[in-house]
Amino acid sequence: MSTPPQQAAPVTEPATLPPAAAAPVARRWLLLIGLVMVALNLRPALSSMAPLLGQVSEALGLSGTASGLLTTLPVLCLGLFAPLAPLLARRLGSERVVLLILLMLALGIGLRSQFGVAGLFAGSLVAGASIGIIGVLLPGIVKRDFAQQAGTMTGVYTMALCLGAALAAGSSVPISKMLGDRWDLGLGFWLLPALLAAMVWWPQARTLHASHKVAYRVRGLFRDRLAWQVTLFMGLQSSLAYIVFGWLPSILMDRGLSAQEAGLVMSGSIIVQLVSALTAPWFGTRGRDQRLAIVVVMAMSLAGLFGLLYAPLSGIWGWAVVLGLGQGGVFALALTLIVLRSPDAHVAANLSSMAQGVGYTIASMGPLAVGLVHDMSGGWAAVGWVFAVIGVLATAAGLGAGRALQVQVRSERL
Repeated sequence: MSTPPQQAAPVTEPATLPPAAAAPVARRWLLLIGLVMVALNLRPALSSMAPLLGQVSEALGLSGTASGLLTTLPVLCLGLFAPLAPLLARRLGSERVVLLILLMLALGIGLRSQFGVAGLFAGSLVAGASIGIIGVLLPGIVKRDFAQQAGTMTGVYTMALCLGAALAAGSSVPISKMLGDRWDLGLGFWLLPALLAAMVWWPQARTLHASHKVAYRVRGLFRDRLAWQVTLFMGLQSSLAYIVFGWLPSILMDRGLSAQEAGLVMSGSIIVQLVSALTAPWFGTRGRDQRLAIVVVMAMSLAGLFGLLYAPLSGIWGWAVVLGLGQGGVFALALTLIVLRSPDAHVAANLSSMAQGVGYTIASMGPLAVGLVHDMSGGWAAVGWVFAVIGVLATAAGLGAGRALQVQVRSERL
């Protein structure tokens, strides 16, 4: 991976509006509904593929490595395209960018269900890039219009992400069967919620927010050790999450479950994340720092993964619950650390861009590694080593990021 630039791009950060500029109550409710609808669409393009991956690979003749690349590509795009978000927001305004990228997301989902292998990979690229851009912009909008409820709104945002992922994981196979056992229609169905979200978001894009012209620069973030620990923790824990999105149903189907059962297990595990996504940050902020909370949720994540990989199928739902509680908590803590380790909102916006841009690029290597190991070993048993290595590295990064410190950089207005 090439060395990242030493200076973050200027990031629009409108978090300092005076109270008089606060959005009216009606607009805030409309914005809240819009945010939830948008967040619901940021994971189905990723989690809908896994339950159908076997059918897709068989229909198009994909090898295990090619299937691994297919699960890796959208995650890689999350990282590669995330730095574009602040640049686009500076030029067009965050709300308009979200609307345009939602339409791109719908296009990518539709494209990957058509035109064979080329359309599959091209659509996955477009969908991943779209999710990466929107994912950077939504937290900034939350900070701007819900500054007094930022913690609660972050929880709502995280819950919507989890719910969207769970719905797609659990219903893609039944939808495919209902539409004539067509995997392409099962994948393409998820462009409809994206278009609906664009319609709901449309009122936000009609008015350009006055604060979008205010930009701040943060120097030295890529030279800060703590910033890299936060970034590595975000990326490595996300790598385990995207391995689940990409490969868990295939692992469970090879262990004896049907495609529908495997999708339901993954969906149930993701649904459980709603609980720990809200409780883990509360638990993590009760003590002196977040290191104990990080160790607990990482241990639960690894226990769940190893249980689903090796334990008897009779206990599959119990391990799915353990995995969900662990991964929901670790993702919520990763988001929380971005705020806690930042001295001000402008640094937080840049640290968020760094953690997601570099972190998701790192995360993309996990699904690819699983595909390669499966191809080389001819089975899933050796994949446990991938889980173990990533889990240990994530815990080490989390122990550094979880200390009660802040990054040693400051923001300046341009």
